[in-house]
Amino acid sequence: MKRAAILVLAAVTTSSLTACGGEDSSSNEKLSGPVVIDGSSTVEPLSAAAGELFMKAHPDVKVTVSTSGTGGGFKKFCAGETDISNASRPVMDSETHLCGSHGVLFSALQVANDALTVVVNKDNTWAECLTVEQLKKMWEPGSTVKSWNDLDPSFPNEPLTLYGAGTDSGTFDYFTAAINGKEGASRTDYHPSEDDNLTVRGVASAKGALGYFGYSYFQENSDKLRAVEINSGKGCVAPSVQAAQDGSYKPLARPLFIYLSDLAVKKPQVARFAEFYITNNSEIVQAARFVPMTSPQISQARAELADIKDRARQ
Repeated sequence: MKRAAILVLAAVTTSSLTACGGEDSSSNEKLSGPVVIDGSSTVEPLSAAAGELFMKAHPDVKVTVSTSGTGGGFKKFCAGETDISNASRPVMDSETHLCGSHGVLFSALQVANDALTVVVNKDNTWAECLTVEQLKKMWEPGSTVKSWNDLDPSFPNEPLTLYGAGTDSGTFDYFTAAINGKEGASRTDYHPSEDDNLTVRGVASAKGALGYFGYSYFQENSDKLRAVEINSGKGCVAPSVQAAQDGSYKPLARPLFIYLSDLAVKKPQVARFAEFYITNNSEIVQAARFVPMTSPQISQARAELADIKDRARQ
């Protein structure tokens, strides 16, 4: 469903990208060849939107975007199987070492912001706002919370069914660190998946269900689910573009990244795709319904990309 929406938006947006000067000074160069991307399911719709738009301008380039989670994506990236790795968290030291052991050098670019969104069933009328402490009690290792009444006596005795990211997911890493205080720390009796659409279907099908995923997936499915406001100690805050950008949506606002290998950037089609991604970032983010970067973040990404391209020429 999201891919279909992106294709429609891509058709509408391509003309505006061209009008805005979405290509650099070498835009007349004919490009061909693959751009292979894998990694985060959260970032996938954004890179897919960028790929669809880029291929309209360069029909001989084939951009493929797959999902195996941030951790799974880095494994393929470090093995030299992909050009770009989508990531919903920064690279880990162990992943940097893995890439180094394969001779893979890389750089990171921020491409969007995110408000990691906790969602419940539309028929859930009681959990409009949850504290970080309540989420921790619900999700921490060894949690004995089996019903909503276990979490708060004022809540109904409705069975609690949990859906969330799989352990290879950067969303899993980020959520567990932000809520439980340690990356990877989580109860295990939940429904894990790298496919956020399974979480959508699961939460939509049970009155007492709760899950979490990136903000764009909530926007895409807001007719089926309800977002929970989060209270980190300063009042209840709903996930939104503004709250993610200004930092008030704590502790679940986060940056999103793509990682490019130095070897891949030497390929003209990959270098130009990365430049297209950043140059047209506002339009791409809007098409994929993500939280845009701020002006300082965009300026930093452009400067970092210029450094990456300079190194590739050496």
